[in-house]
Amino acid sequence: MTKDIIDPTVFEELCAAMGEDFARELAATFLDDAENMFAELKGSVKNQDADTYRRAAHSIKSNAQTFGAITLSERARDIELSGEIDGAAVDVLRATFDQTATALTGLLNG
Repeated sequence: MTKDIIDPTVFEELCAAMGEDFARELAATFLDDAENMFAELKGSVKNQDADTYRRAAHSIKSNAQTFGAITLSERARDIELSGEIDGAAVDVLRATFDQTATALTGLLNG
């Protein structure tokens, strides 16, 4: 299941380029910081703040790409480029993140 959510080749390349310890630290930081990014997304929906909505989605997209989390990255990109503030899309993104976090944690512990 992990390989369907995270491209292991991308994660391996990250480990090779940055060192395994740093790649693991980077991944752990992303998992911790994601809560803030999702809080920004939820707040931007509530406040109809398009700039914050796009920036938070962009941050999630960029971080997801770093770890090879293709589906998460694509969903975040869709939000970033949609031009609409959509709370349902944020909920779908969150569910995708939760799956990604489980897979990434498995890689970190494996």
